[in-house]
Amino acid sequence: MTPGNCALIELRDLQLTTDIGTYGPGDTRPERHLLDVTLGVSVHQVLIERDGMAHVFDYDPLIVEIDRLAADGHYATQERLITRIAGACAAYPAVQWMEISLKKSPVRLGSGSLGVRLTLDESATNALRPQLAHSPSRPA
Repeated sequence: MTPGNCALIELRDLQLTTDIGTYGPGDTRPERHLLDVTLGVSVHQVLIERDGMAHVFDYDPLIVEIDRLAADGHYATQERLITRIAGACAAYPAVQWMEISLKKSPVRLGSGSLGVRLTLDESATNALRPQLAHSPSRPA
């Protein structure tokens, strides 16, 4: 994604405490699940005239929600967790677009990583919002 005038909130290499996948005897079980999230927000939430949290995107509650979602039971797929994280991001009206990547490692014989990346433009991000109208975790 090549943004024009926009500001980015970037979360990188957040190690999640989560349970993803179904594995049989002898399968390699991932030791780590790492999350990257990039959120497009208004430049006016970065180029600020006065210092203060009221003027910027407060990402701390989102990180708390991501941690909660990651620990919210077993996931058969990375895709389901990414879907729920995308919904959590879209719940914030300040988020204009997003890119989310979740990767696990090791994949085989103690090496490699395997990930899923989701990129949603402004239209796709807005399309998620109506689905969240009755979500109890939606920010006010």
